[in-house]
Amino acid sequence: MTEGARFLRFLAAGGASAAANAVARWLLSRVVSYELAVALAYLVGMAVAFLLMRRFVFQSGGAGNARHQAARFALVNAWSLAQVWAISVGLARVVFPAVGFDWHAETVAHLVGLGSLAVTSYVAHKRFSFRDPGAQPPEGRQGGKGGFMRPSEP
Repeated sequence: MTEGARFLRFLAAGGASAAANAVARWLLSRVVSYELAVALAYLVGMAVAFLLMRRFVFQSGGAGNARHQAARFALVNAWSLAQVWAISVGLARVVFPAVGFDWHAETVAHLVGLGSLAVTSYVAHKRFSFRDPGAQPPEGRQGGKGGFMRPSEP
């Protein structure tokens, strides 16, 4: 699979998981605070994303240890949750009120936060969460055993 095709699949899987996340946040906001709803909904989206990405994007459904992949995926997503939460809450509570934007402000802020992950999480999942454990670092680069870096595909 070409890198472009993989990235398009990543965007589709990410879109599906973002939709699950957004719907869960909308439902959860009816019973908990917006801030908590964003965090809880992220877990729903993360579960959907792991299943779709493992099977359809990085095609490692039968390769590697799912538990190890899930643990690495969770580490990447811990960072991503912080990124989404900071952007979503920052926009909804600080930026949008300061500029007078109030049209579905929480939903727009949350979608912007989710969209911010497109490139950062693709690289992290490709090179860390679903990396080929047998991949060697390119000549001249040090990666070490289990290191973060791996060769790029053409």
